[in-house]
Formats: sequence, structure tokens, C-alpha cells
Amino acid sequence: MQNDSYKGYKGLALDTLKNFKALVWSDVVIKTDKAEYQGIILPRSETADEFHIVLKLRSGYNIGVAAKSITDIKIEGRKEAHYKIPEKEFPVDPIKPKVKLLGTGGTIASRLDYRTGAVIPAFTPGELYGSVPELADICNLETEKLYGVFSENMAPEQWIGTAEAIGREIEKGVQGIVVGHGTDTMHHTAAALSFMVRNSPVPIVMVGSQRSSDRPSSDAALNLMHSVKTAAESDIAEVLVCMFGPTSDEYGLLHRGTRVRKMHSSYRSTFRTIGDIPIAMVDREKITPLRYDYKKRRNDNNVIINTAFEEKVSIVYYYPNMKPDIIDSLIDNDYKGIVIAGTGLGHVNKPIYPALKRAQEKNIAVYMTVQTLWGYVQMYVYDTGRDMMELGVVPCSNMLPEVAYVKLGWALGQTDNLEEIKKIMLNPVSGEITEREPSNGYLIYQGGIPEVEEFISKYRK
Repeated sequence: MQNDSYKGYKGLALDTLKNFKALVWSDVVIKTDKAEYQGIILPRSETADEFHIVLKLRSGYNIGVAAKSITDIKIEGRKEAHYKIPEKEFPVDPIKPKVKLLGTGGTIASRLDYRTGAVIPAFTPGELYGSVPELADICNLETEKLYGVFSENMAPEQWIGTAEAIGREIEKGVQGIVVGHGTDTMHHTAAALSFMVRNSPVPIVMVGSQRSSDRPSSDAALNLMHSVKTAAESDIAEVLVCMFGPTSDEYGLLHRGTRVRKMHSSYRSTFRTIGDIPIAMVDREKITPLRYDYKKRRNDNNVIINTAFEEKVSIVYYYPNMKPDIIDSLIDNDYKGIVIAGTGLGHVNKPIYPALKRAQEKNIAVYMTVQTLWGYVQMYVYDTGRDMMELGVVPCSNMLPEVAYVKLGWALGQTDNLEEIKKIMLNPVSGEITEREPSNGYLIYQGGIPEVEEFISKYRK
């Protein structure tokens, strides 16, 4: 068994550390044949290579130093890190509003596991606000850990549990709710909560972070402050996603839960409102509405929780030369609903038509969206679109594919009557379908375009 003082190191990297008597967590100055670095030697993952030593620099960033390039390691001390934030008793101020933070997991509630090199769910919500004392200036915050999972493991079971927990808290008289969630599927959960939690009198704010809390570039603390401020003070009584606006820490944006989507794998400003503009901006001082067609906060505890959901629903992204057996397999496995993200105005190839006919004969609800994300399904324009409508495919206007998938599962939970499902699907419940895209709905925050810069300049301090 390897000495615990050299956690994860092997081969050339291990030999180098032993040669200079440098242990993991040593505070060192490393000289190479090209440069000099100061920092703390970090453990390595069990699956890492044998050629590099990982150093946390004074700036807080980590680098890998090639072991073969090291000419000297000067040891200045040892600072073993303990990645545990103590929970704090949250101070209560009877004047401040009461906000409930429901934790589900994700990067906003995580730390780095040096054994595997992975980011793992670790922090409880209590630890989170223990690390962000500024939250006490905003509200009286209570927390409850519902789940501790990565967002890819969030599913209808967790959506339902979260919606029911929200309902309980609203009935108790909470002034706002924050849901901590991983970013990868946050837009799916935001859509689900938008349909399952009806007529909320208070803001329901989903929040996450793109960078884990142990990184100096983490957006976790600011996103938490922005989301808690929104839940405590905003008059927007809808499901919102609160994340960075620009890539800097200047302000956050509040996106409607049915018009938002994660659009970049690593940018901190990854969430964008699609085909529309965000509802508001938020910073530590104020909330600035960008539009006023939102549902307003009320002074009551009335809410409708409708969590009926059919899980046998699928979403299929069409691609050239797609074969009908994709649709056939869903039919054969007793799926009740299918959402297609078609090309252009909502198209698929003709070889798929027989499978669509089978779906129609089996009374399977089939809905068309566009994989372009921006724009509307227009199935009347070409013969192919009209042919598909004859086969029972229903156009979904400008509903986003993931939102249509979630809404179809929710609609099928209410009824198995195809006409009733159609009424539910095409009647906007929470802004998932809009009458038109505003002129800046496509351009907003796409970067470098004069109209966009002019819009941003109106709100930038």
C-alpha cells in the first residue's frame, strides 16, 4: 500500500517527490528548467498519469508541473487542507423575510474529491450558507436537503418530490424558495416545476454554479446571494433560473423557467433565455426588471401542486438518414408520447413516415419542435410538414424541445385523451409558448453586435 504522504503519485512523479523529500500538502517553491512556481503540492487522482506534480498556486489556481523538468523543490512548510466547511447557526431577524433553500445536489453543493479527481456532492445546504455569511443580511434562511445527486440523476421522481416540498413550504408561509441544483439539467427541472407548481404566490428560484466552491473562479457564492435576494425581495412569482449574466461577476440574470437553456459546457454565463429576453437582472443591491409581463407576488399561501407525470415519453433529435426503427422501438416499448426536434421548420425524412403512421394508429402523442431552438415550427409551409400533420404529428409552435418533452409527460399525466392532451400542450401554462420573438430575442447576449451592446449598456454600471 502506497504511503499516504504521497497520495495518488506514482512513477516518475513519485520518485521526484521522494528525491526532494516533498510530501503532499507541502508548501514549496518548485524550480524547473524554465520557471519557478510557489504553492502547495496537491494529491492526485488514482487514475492520473505518473509524469506531473499538481501544485495549487498562491492565486488559488492549480497547475501541473512536468516532473522531468524539475530541478529543485524547496520546502517552506506544510498546510494540509480539510475540505469541510462547518455549518453555522443562521441568525434570525424577525424583520427579515423567510426563505427556504431546498438542496438537490450539483456543483453549488460540491467539493473536489482528490482521490478520484472528480467533483462530488458533499456540502449540505447548511454548510453553504455557513460559507456565505452575507446571506444573513438578506433574509432568515432555513435549509432542507432533499437529494444529493448530480443533475443528470434528477428525474420525474425528484421533480415530483421537489414540487411537493415547495408546496409544503408555501403553505407554511415562506416568502420565497431557492432550489439548489446542478446546472446540466436545471432547465429540465425548471420546466417541470413550472408545470407542477401552479399559481405560486412567491418566487421559486433555481440556482447552481459552473465552478465548484473550492475554486477561486467559483460563481457559487454570488449565485446564491443573487438567488436568495430574488426569493426574498422580488415580486416575480414564477419559477426562475438565476445564474451569471455576463462572464464576469457584474450581475445575474433571472430567466423564465420554460424559456431557459444551458448553452455552454463551462462558461459561468451558460444560461440563456431562448427566443425572448430575461425577466430581470439582479445584483447585490437591487433587482432590475427587463420586462413586466410576469406573474406577481401575492400575500397568500394558496398554491396548486399537480405532479401527475407519465414517464413513458421520449425526445428524439432528427438527423440525416435517421431510420424508422428509432420510432418503432419507442412504439414497441409502449411509449405514450414522443417529442421530435426536427430540422428547419420541423422536418424529418420520408422513410420515417410509416413509423409515424404506426404511432398514430397506436394513439401515441407525437409533437414537433425545432432543433434550431430559436424560431417556430411551421409545418404548413412545405408538403412534408402537411404530410406529417396528416400522420398525427402536432406542431409545438416555439416551445423548446426539452420543455415540450417535460410538458408532454405532464400532460399525459392528466389524461390519455389525445384531444385533451393537444389542448394542454398548445395552451401556454407558464410562458412556454410566445406569440412572437422580440427583435432582440435572437440577438441578445450573442456578442459583438451593436444592437446587443446598446441594450447591455443601458443596464451596466
